[in-house]
Amino acid sequence: MRPIWTGAIGFGLVNIPVKLYSATQSSSLGLDMLDKKDHANIKYKRVNEGTGKEVEWGNIVKGYKYHGDYVVLDDKDFEAANAKKSKTIEIEDFVKEDEISSMYYETPYYLEADKSGTKPYELLRQALEKSGKVGVATFVLRNKEALAILRPEGKAIVLNRIRFEEEIRDTKDLALPEHTTIKPAELKMAMSLIDQLTAKFDISKYKDNYNHELMKIIEAKAKGKKITVPKMKVVHSKTQDLMDQLKASLGAPKHEIKRHKKAS
Repeated sequence: MRPIWTGAIGFGLVNIPVKLYSATQSSSLGLDMLDKKDHANIKYKRVNEGTGKEVEWGNIVKGYKYHGDYVVLDDKDFEAANAKKSKTIEIEDFVKEDEISSMYYETPYYLEADKSGTKPYELLRQALEKSGKVGVATFVLRNKEALAILRPEGKAIVLNRIRFEEEIRDTKDLALPEHTTIKPAELKMAMSLIDQLTAKFDISKYKDNYNHELMKIIEAKAKGKKITVPKMKVVHSKTQDLMDQLKASLGAPKHEIKRHKKAS
């Protein structure tokens, strides 16, 4: 793996030189865009709006429209905006991880200690693990300030980017239930169903079946086979009585519930 960022973790007065690596990879199939007529690849071009001519990457700059005119920015300008943060993952607070809503989570990265930072890196990892807390930090990635948490994951420290508060939309425009009354017996039954379906989380049992099935279709089409698309429709419950539906759910084995969901 190649690092996408190099800098240091600021842990109080301790500086920990680190490298940042992407912790994820896409599971999607690599589909190309083609011309329907001759299956030629579709290419994107960077075109000058005024001349209509293609522009090389080396001649492209970034600019901000200010009072009708563009102010052009270069790498030094972005670094000057906050030179310290552009090279440092500055831990500002330590908090309990369960205090952070999943709404804020974005992309995970691995942090690797540089040779000179091995001991302080391991010290921070063990301290995070023992305290049960995560470090909230800010840093600059690709010319944009980012908010993140640092947490231990096995022998590594993982940096997980999280969103700023202003990036989360308000729910005021959603038509959410306001005057819906739930009976105590219905809630108790729903809780019983949750208990029945509760299991220890195991990520390995969840597979990307869509891509697997799509690959089977690709292989079949490559062999000239005709593909039949199954007709899917929403299957409504036979009864509108919520208690009856909950009772039926509690009486059905887990595999039967899953089979019913697939059929619908």
